[in-house]
Amino acid sequence: MKTSKLKLLYKKRFWAGILLAQFLLFFLLSKVDFAVVLFQRFFEFQKQFHQLLFSKIPFSVGDFFYIILIVIFLFFFIKILNKKSRNNNALQLLVLLNILYFTYQVFWGILYFQKPIFDGLPKKEITSTELKTLTKIYLEKCKKTRVQVQEDKNGVFKVTNCQQIKEEILTRQKFIPSFINVKTSTKVLSFKPSIFQFVISYTGILGYYNPFTAEAQYNNALPSSYLPFTLAHESAHQLGYAREQEANFIGFLIGQNSSNTDLKYSTEYFVLKSLLRALVEKDLEFVESILSQYTPEMQRDRLAEKLFVQQHEGFLDVVFGFTNDLFLKSNQQDGSITYSYFIDLLMHYQQVDNDSK
Repeated sequence: MKTSKLKLLYKKRFWAGILLAQFLLFFLLSKVDFAVVLFQRFFEFQKQFHQLLFSKIPFSVGDFFYIILIVIFLFFFIKILNKKSRNNNALQLLVLLNILYFTYQVFWGILYFQKPIFDGLPKKEITSTELKTLTKIYLEKCKKTRVQVQEDKNGVFKVTNCQQIKEEILTRQKFIPSFINVKTSTKVLSFKPSIFQFVISYTGILGYYNPFTAEAQYNNALPSSYLPFTLAHESAHQLGYAREQEANFIGFLIGQNSSNTDLKYSTEYFVLKSLLRALVEKDLEFVESILSQYTPEMQRDRLAEKLFVQQHEGFLDVVFGFTNDLFLKSNQQDGSITYSYFIDLLMHYQQVDNDSK
């Protein structure tokens, strides 16, 4: 009996050691440029396979995978509370954690450490004056595009054909400037409404990428002003951009010149809001002045977003906001409370764009 318990103890220590070794291994690999490039190349291969494999299934396979994992973890938690089955189930849990962590890192985790987009853009100091000028430009863009989109019975912007937006996003991926994007589109539609729609509405999560299935999930309950750009953002993750603010930037490049007015307006409106957030602490008076210049249509869209947020505030929003911020910062990102990196990318890209004209 003692021999059996001793063997089980050694096995637990072995798998705990393997997990610790994985943490160290992938940390070291993340610091080696050559290794990161190899993972990028592997991602280019596996994303095509995964998207082709799961895209034809009408529901989110990744969400069901998460549900199964939650059930399994709950099962282990209950079993570990029982002294008789604690050691054996703890061992099985360690094995599962090793498999999940290894798979996640190989499929996705190391991509957070790939060469930043910013490295390929010219470096210059961004002034508040330039931010304000661009803000005024995007205010006028939003005004112009807003009159071209459809509205619901309350006069709020309404997406009329989500499928067309998804197809347009794949088309526009081909027009991302080559000096920025070296990743290839699979031309496979793999956008799916989240099964957890009700829950994520209370977390502030608009959409998410599943690294195990390469599916892009989105919250179908979002106000339409959020939805098209959220799809473009998640498609950037499918291309292989792991950092959130870089996915925002790629989403911007996808939507900025789109012939689909829903996608174009949602993109322009996202940029306008991001610029205002960047300026609110520097010049609140200017921000309030811009908000006062919103058209009645834009005011209704803004109110719809505020109502959606207010209706879904609560404990989950605080918890997920905090944990998501920690996750972003642990993966070479600015965190969910800042838009500085996206604004840097946007402003430096605008300089390149202006110089080329």
